[in-house]
Amino acid sequence: MGSIIDSGITVDELVAGLDAMHVSGYSLHSQKTQRGGLEGTHLEVILDSEGKKKHQLQDFIALVEKSDLSDSVIERSVAVFQRLAEAESLVHGVPVEETHLHELGTLDTLVDVVGSVLGLEMLGINDMYCSSFPLGSGTVKTEHGVLPVPAPATAALFSLANAPVVPLSPDLPNTGEMVTPTGAAILTVLAKFERSTFDVKNIGYGLGTRNPKQYPNAMALWITESIATPSSQGLRLLETNIDDMSPEILGYVQEKLMEMGARDVWFTPIQMKKNRPAVMLSLIVPGEIEGEVVKLMMRETSTLGIRVRDIARHEAERKVKDIETSLGKVVVKLKEFNGETIAAMPEYESVKSLAAAKEMSLTNVFKIVQYEAEEKFGLH
Repeated sequence: MGSIIDSGITVDELVAGLDAMHVSGYSLHSQKTQRGGLEGTHLEVILDSEGKKKHQLQDFIALVEKSDLSDSVIERSVAVFQRLAEAESLVHGVPVEETHLHELGTLDTLVDVVGSVLGLEMLGINDMYCSSFPLGSGTVKTEHGVLPVPAPATAALFSLANAPVVPLSPDLPNTGEMVTPTGAAILTVLAKFERSTFDVKNIGYGLGTRNPKQYPNAMALWITESIATPSSQGLRLLETNIDDMSPEILGYVQEKLMEMGARDVWFTPIQMKKNRPAVMLSLIVPGEIEGEVVKLMMRETSTLGIRVRDIARHEAERKVKDIETSLGKVVVKLKEFNGETIAAMPEYESVKSLAAAKEMSLTNVFKIVQYEAEEKFGLH
C-alpha cells in the first residue's frame, strides 16, 4: 500500500474506497521518508482496541463478500485469503476450514489485503509481474515461537505458487523476515513470475518499518503503459534433420503429431552431408506432451536425435463468432491483441457451404462476407 500511495493515490482516496467494507477500528497514516537513501512512502495501519480483536479467515471473507466493493476487488481479495488458508493448512496439517490466522487475525491483515487490491485497481493496473522473492535470513518471532526465515507459511505460499526465490548475498548480516505471509499471498495471487518488456511511466516506493544500514527496506512498484510479453506456456521447439525417408511417411508423421496436440508442425528444405537434399522437421509442443511426442518421432522416423529448446512467443487471442450477413449466417474467426479486435476472417468451410447454397463463386462470397464482418467489428 505504501508503494501504491507513493505512485499517486492519496491516503484519503484509499480510505474512502475501503469505507465500502463498512468496517471501523483502524486508521491509515502515511509518511514520506527514506530507507537507505531511497525516498518513498511508509504507510502504517493503526488499530484501536476494536481493531486488535482476533478474527478468523471466514470473518474476513464474509466482510469482503457483503461489502460494496467492486466485484473484481471482492474476487481478488477473497482469492488472497483463500491462498493464505491453503498455506496454513499445508503448514499445520489441518483442513482449510479449520485453519487459524494467528498473528494475521487482526484487522490490519484485512486492510493490507483489500487495500492493496483496491489500490491497484484505483491505479488502473490490470496485470502485475513480480521479480523473484528474497529469502531473507535469520529468524522471526511468532505465536509458535522463534522460527527460521522465511516463515513456514511464507515458504508454503512460495511452494503453492511455484514462485521463484533468490538467496541473499553472504555479505549481508541476518536480515530477518523480508517477505511476510500477507505480502507473499498478495503477490502470488495477483502477479505473474515471468520476464516482460515494458515502458516505465512511474515508480512508487513502499518503505518497511525497519531501517537497516546495509540495504534499503523498500519495495518498488513500476507503473507501465504498454507491455509486450512473450508467453512461454511451457512450450518446446523440437527439431530433427532427415534425409532418408519417403514424403508419404513424413506426411503421416505430421498428421499424428498434430493429433497429439502439437501447436504447429512444418518442414524446411535443407542440405546435409554429401550435398544430400533433406528436410528439417520442426514442431512446437506443450512441455507436458514432449515425452510422448519424442516417442512417436523415434518410432515413426529414422532420426537418431532430436534438438529441444524452450521457447516463448507472442500470441493473439482467437475467438469464433456466428454473424448474420446479407448472404446468410457465417462463422467468423476474430483475432484480438491487447484487448482489441484487429482482424476478422471468415471460416473456409462456412463460406464454402454458403457459396454452394447461393450458387455463387467462392471468391465473391468470401469478399462480401469479409467486408461485412470487418464492418460489423469496426475494422474499416
